Amino acid sequence: MRYCDLCVIGSGPGGQKAAIQAAKLGKDVVIVEKMDVVGGVAINTGTIPSKALREAVLAVNQVENVMAYAKDQFLTRENKLERLTSATNRVVRAEVDLTRQQLVANQIEIIKGHGSFVDSKTVNVDGPRGVEQVHAEHILIGVGTTPAKSPGVEFDGVNIITSDEVLKLPALPRSMIIVGGGVIGTEYASMLAALGVRITLIEGRPRLLEFIDAEISEALQYHLRQMDCTLRLGEKVVSIKKVAAPAGSRSDDGVLVQATLESGKVITADSLLYAIGRQGATAGLALEKAGLDADNRGRIKVDANYRTKVPHIYAVGDVIGFPALASTSMEQGRAAAQDMYGIKHESAAELIPYGIYSIPEISMVGWTEEALTKDNVPYEAGIAQYKEIARGQLLNDQVGMLKLLIHQETHALLGVHAIGTNATELIHIGQAVMAFKGTVEYLVNAVFNYPTLAECYKVAALNGLNKLRRS
Repeated sequence: MRYCDLCVIGSGPGGQKAAIQAAKLGKDVVIVEKMDVVGGVAINTGTIPSKALREAVLAVNQVENVMAYAKDQFLTRENKLERLTSATNRVVRAEVDLTRQQLVANQIEIIKGHGSFVDSKTVNVDGPRGVEQVHAEHILIGVGTTPAKSPGVEFDGVNIITSDEVLKLPALPRSMIIVGGGVIGTEYASMLAALGVRITLIEGRPRLLEFIDAEISEALQYHLRQMDCTLRLGEKVVSIKKVAAPAGSRSDDGVLVQATLESGKVITADSLLYAIGRQGATAGLALEKAGLDADNRGRIKVDANYRTKVPHIYAVGDVIGFPALASTSMEQGRAAAQDMYGIKHESAAELIPYGIYSIPEISMVGWTEEALTKDNVPYEAGIAQYKEIARGQLLNDQVGMLKLLIHQETHALLGVHAIGTNATELIHIGQAVMAFKGTVEYLVNAVFNYPTLAECYKVAALNGLNKLRRS
């Protein structure tokens, strides 16, 4: 039996930060990880691989735009994904190594194996060294999620896949159906479309990414259509099946995928990516032995300090549900470890930035126009287009836009929304101003480096103030 102060199940972003925070407080920490490498889904199959792929796609497109013959000379459809995946794997390996180094440097023991509860303070670890047990005063669950699957869908990892298999495809398909217009579906739709794959994106709601600003969502939808994506919004899939490719078709393996919609439409493509959400990876934890349970999506309920209904057991990250971001998971892990050991934690949940790594990328912080209208908050919007900013012209970004939401009476900054190059970086200026209760006048009077995209803040602030003076 291994005794310790804290046992963390899962080495994803939340588990890592909780373990390191506890170690910094002088606690003896053990991480139980069932994968061969540390980092969890975020580093190995989710956040980092998909973002590394995106960067590789952008780099390839830049080369092809500059060198017209590059498409034929360097990257054919057959080897393009393989070469992009090679670049992605390099980033993943570097992140895995860095994470392991950080854990080892903080004297955190990593035990490889599948963890499950024996009781509320004991975890059974079934791994290469056999079965061993860890007894801890506190336990933190950070097991993350797996792609949600419907029982009637015949997943095969080649023609019908989840996001876990995208980077394992032998070659780029000529066409793909993507079911689900959430963050994962939207990101992969834009990446694959940029590589020349004909995409049909099906989403049951009337627009993509309903939680973001409507104007930003509309801009993304316009750009996706410009990339030859077909958007089937307000449509639901009722059946998915594989069919034999007709004679003379260009199918590589003689198999096509057919999706039938509730409206009666039938859509056919080389492959289908099923991206309707994710399921908490709690099925094998034996939660009931610890006095815990999960909902029908495998998620664990916690309080504001990430405690479960068993006070010494905490849960963080995607397994507790929305917002399910790597960035928020890290902060949740750190906060949970602080709460365990009586350290006060300052939280600014209303200022969490959201980043969506589509092409173009999207980011937001604070209120949306829809939320302000619903709550009867008087506001005005100030907008700057990248194309009217010198840096935007240098980048040749004709899509980019920054929107500021300004309180009509106090001129406080209520929300910031961006789409375009470096939107996920740009958002943090607005986040900082909001955190310090800044007004739009600060942005008007600030001097920004020229030429930079940060100038968008001054232009948008002036635009918003001009509207307020006219009202």
